[in-house]
Amino acid sequence: MGEHRLRLAALINARPAELRAALAGFGLFFCLFSGYFMLRPIRESMGIQGGVENLQWLFSATFVAMLVAVPLFAWLNSRVARIHYIDWVYGFFCANLLLFAGLFFGLRDSVWLARVFYVWISVYNLFVVSVAWSLMADVFDAPQARRLFAFIAAGASVGGLVGPAASALLVGLLGQFGLMLLAALLLALAVVLKHYLMAWRDVAGAGRPGAERAESPRRPVAGNPFSGLTRVLGSSYLLGIAAFVLLLTTASTFLYFEQARLVAGLFPDRAEQVRVFGAIDFVVQAGALLSQLFITGHIAQRLGVRVLLAAVPGLVCLGFIGLALAPTFAVLAAVMIVRRIGEYAFVRPGREMLFAPLDAESKYKAKNFIDTVVYRGGDALSGWAKALLDMLGQGTLLIALVGAGCAAVWGALGWYLGGGADRQASRQDALKRLCESK
Repeated sequence: MGEHRLRLAALINARPAELRAALAGFGLFFCLFSGYFMLRPIRESMGIQGGVENLQWLFSATFVAMLVAVPLFAWLNSRVARIHYIDWVYGFFCANLLLFAGLFFGLRDSVWLARVFYVWISVYNLFVVSVAWSLMADVFDAPQARRLFAFIAAGASVGGLVGPAASALLVGLLGQFGLMLLAALLLALAVVLKHYLMAWRDVAGAGRPGAERAESPRRPVAGNPFSGLTRVLGSSYLLGIAAFVLLLTTASTFLYFEQARLVAGLFPDRAEQVRVFGAIDFVVQAGALLSQLFITGHIAQRLGVRVLLAAVPGLVCLGFIGLALAPTFAVLAAVMIVRRIGEYAFVRPGREMLFAPLDAESKYKAKNFIDTVVYRGGDALSGWAKALLDMLGQGTLLIALVGAGCAAVWGALGWYLGGGADRQASRQDALKRLCESK
């Protein structure tokens, strides 16, 4: 049995003592993304049901919801011990899922319920994933992050494969009501795995170098409800990450709106739309999983975080140029798939590695602010920018050229931020080896 554990640890780039924690992290993301991707095809269809021409309003409503929610969750983070914070956050969203399950049971065809659900699930997804990555940055140090985050992110991809398949197989049997109950159950299971990871941190973190290890998880995170904002504004490093996220959302939103427009025109039937979105999700998650298991970790260790953060924007830039030359659904779908696989397999793990060396307030509050308010603010701004560009009447050509420019700047910034993370991780690794040798 010990030999099998050693082989498995080597396979996922973990050390033997880290194996169970890495598997727990994998399982936690599997639960989160299985639940979310069971509901995602419903969300996409509801976005179209509310009118493609109104998507920028839904993005703006999501941003406003974030502005309200982030200070409330930050206030909770300052009052509740860090070890219990996720229990409260996930418990709140479990209750929300149960409420929506009841509403969809009684109000199936309500356009306003569809719009509210679209906004809510956009808030839900960002919060639960952001908090989960805060946990991972809290549990694992920077050298461990470079080795393990790709495998942990693979749990999200497996969940992204299982979720759409479960949705397609079970929606006829359980309906939207049953799928939401199942998503709530998976969220509760994620809480159980979180408790294991924090217990492992207490044991494995003893004696590790780095000031951030001295911050007890049994105390609330320092600061006030707005300290995430002030932390970002006071740090050029965090401002750089915020700008990176803004550029990411701009490129993603331009592609997303074009996808919605083309799908609405080519597939007017709602069931066909769900199938198209489900098929794209399946291809994306399969591609992301293969990349996470066999490519990402090797790139992070051999070439560094900078390559993880810069390669995908470069490919997206080329994709936008291709879309300008051939504005068809096939080209758009290919660019969307490349962008999303790249984000899940390379950009997201690389982005989370940037937070591993930081203190708890940066990992939970500043990170949460960037992942929610900045991310959805970027969605809203780029959504209105897309609407203004559409008004100029130049079609896909102008959108693609602007998107290519944004992607080029996005890649350059990723190269710069990744270089700093690589240097920090190398210093931490050297310090750890020095401590172990004494």
